Amino acid sequence: MTQPALRLLVIGASGFLGRHVCRRAEAAGAVVVTAGRAGRPGAPAYHQIDLAAADPARVAEVITSAAPDAVANCAGATTGGPDTLAPVNVTGTYALVAGMLLVGTRARLLHLGSAAEYGLSEPGTAVDEATPPRPVAPYGVTKLAGTRLVELGRAAGLDAVVLRVFNPVGSGAPGTGLPGRLAAELSRALADGGDVRLGDLDAVRDFVDARDVAAAVLAAAVAPQLPHPVLNIGSGIGVPVATLVKELVAISGYEGTVHSGAEGSARSLGKSWQQADITRARLDLDWRPRHDLAASLTDLWEATRDQAGI
Repeated sequence: MTQPALRLLVIGASGFLGRHVCRRAEAAGAVVVTAGRAGRPGAPAYHQIDLAAADPARVAEVITSAAPDAVANCAGATTGGPDTLAPVNVTGTYALVAGMLLVGTRARLLHLGSAAEYGLSEPGTAVDEATPPRPVAPYGVTKLAGTRLVELGRAAGLDAVVLRVFNPVGSGAPGTGLPGRLAAELSRALADGGDVRLGDLDAVRDFVDARDVAAAVLAAAVAPQLPHPVLNIGSGIGVPVATLVKELVAISGYEGTVHSGAEGSARSLGKSWQQADITRARLDLDWRPRHDLAASLTDLWEATRDQAGI
């Protein structure tokens, strides 16, 4: 007997990871329904909703109308102060969790968290989900608050999991993170012959391909059960930021000067080392990353080059 296709509601479908989740789900034969503040061109089924401004009753209406088997919450704010971050990452998550509980849906919630929730990490160690989160900047604080709300929803009977994503890389990466910012700088420098200027590169990060993040979302959507509330989604490898820069520069063909040492992103404040222990995701989801850093950077650069017409 043929199993019916997964019906997946993707919130934040027009964002970086949301687009990857939609592509992966559609390629897997899922029926994708989208929702968010901005429309998704060509989407056959779309619900306009701003979680930061919506009440649980409005969310319940969307859930009832979309009738999903699973909801992937890819919406989130990554930059700005608490007044910008909290409405999206905290208030919006509350509205979603409360709305799903209100309608009594059996749909599974797949919420994208962030490695910034962990805060400072011990150099040379991989953090697992038992590591006490101690975020050091507003972004991590608000993402952790969102995680706690999902955990409260789970305790109230919601089928839910937080996929705690480390540093995603791939086509469409925004300029708010180093990979996207570097790709944009290289594109500009190749066009005008200027130098490339970056922040502090003295750090180690766990970079994970956006396609692997999307695969984890799909794996979580169809897993028979989710025994743990939080799963790390990373590569499991700590990479010096300077190595990423060197590799992307080589892929781009840029031969100019790269300056570093300026003030870095507030999202990385105080974090010199970051590496995920992904054992739990492997066991719970039968998932593992399939793309190495070179493949991720090539995907990012090809998309940047095509957009710039280089």
